Amino acid sequence: MEYVNLGRSGLRVSPLCLGTMNFGPLTSEEDSFAIMDKAHELGINFFDSANVYGWKKGEGVTEQILGRWFAQGGGRRERTVIATKLYGDMGDWPNEGRLSALNIRRACDASLKRMQTDYIDIYQAHHIDRNTPFEEFWEAMEVLRQQGKILYVGSSNFAGWHIAKAQETAARRNFTGLVSEQSHYNLLTRAVELEVLPACEDYGVGVIPWSPLAGGLLGGVLRKIDKGRSAAEHMLKQLDKHRDQIEQYEKFCDDLGEDPANVALAWLLKQRAVTAPIIGPRTLEQLEGTLRVLEIDLDATALARLDEIFPGHRTAPEDYAW
Repeated sequence: MEYVNLGRSGLRVSPLCLGTMNFGPLTSEEDSFAIMDKAHELGINFFDSANVYGWKKGEGVTEQILGRWFAQGGGRRERTVIATKLYGDMGDWPNEGRLSALNIRRACDASLKRMQTDYIDIYQAHHIDRNTPFEEFWEAMEVLRQQGKILYVGSSNFAGWHIAKAQETAARRNFTGLVSEQSHYNLLTRAVELEVLPACEDYGVGVIPWSPLAGGLLGGVLRKIDKGRSAAEHMLKQLDKHRDQIEQYEKFCDDLGEDPANVALAWLLKQRAVTAPIIGPRTLEQLEGTLRVLEIDLDATALARLDEIFPGHRTAPEDYAW
């Protein structure tokens, strides 16, 4: 495994990030433990979670699974760069969600307790909170950093101007600012190329794409259409909308002799500011197969063909002006 720096930070992470969102709801605790152990065996040291994962309000099911896995010892916590997120409601009472200083303090302590650790490597805002000024956000994060409860701060689902405002506010406070941004980014969803990616590149923020396979559409859906998630009604609707592109894409992957899911991930690793796409394997076999991504080197001709199938965006304003 060749590790890379997360944005401008000195933090070294694997170029694939293990997503834990399915741990609990779709993947049993036993299988989750096996997947995380295998990830370490393969050299993947970067895991992502969130306090709302598990989808039982206030319980933090997925973080609890991580905590019980860490508690087994064997260097599991020490070898893991754990990123988790806050923003979503963890209760029905005021201040049990979003990014107020009060919720940041409470949410961090709750995540630490669930994950049975005394610090979080990367603490991420799961969404922009338009009602909390960045001065309040950064003051709360600075306190957590001073207390040793967090090391780095990241964002998720921020617009380009949110990233710029966050970084400029942090700079005025002599604080490091954001080191990462999780964005919805894949061959089918490329709007972040307009302003988010250029902003991240300029500020040295590492991009961690989520949903890199577009919910499965880029994972070889045509060859799986009669089984599993690929047969779900919402998937069929999305496939009907993009069928021509998906057919061209899967033929392109067949010509390369590569799995469509791996090509989609390899493409992301070629994009500006991207550090590590988030993968969500449901089986050990899927996890092991993903390592092939790191061996695929898409040349200029292949990248140009992918742009023909899935047209992207130039940096704003040239994309829509001159």
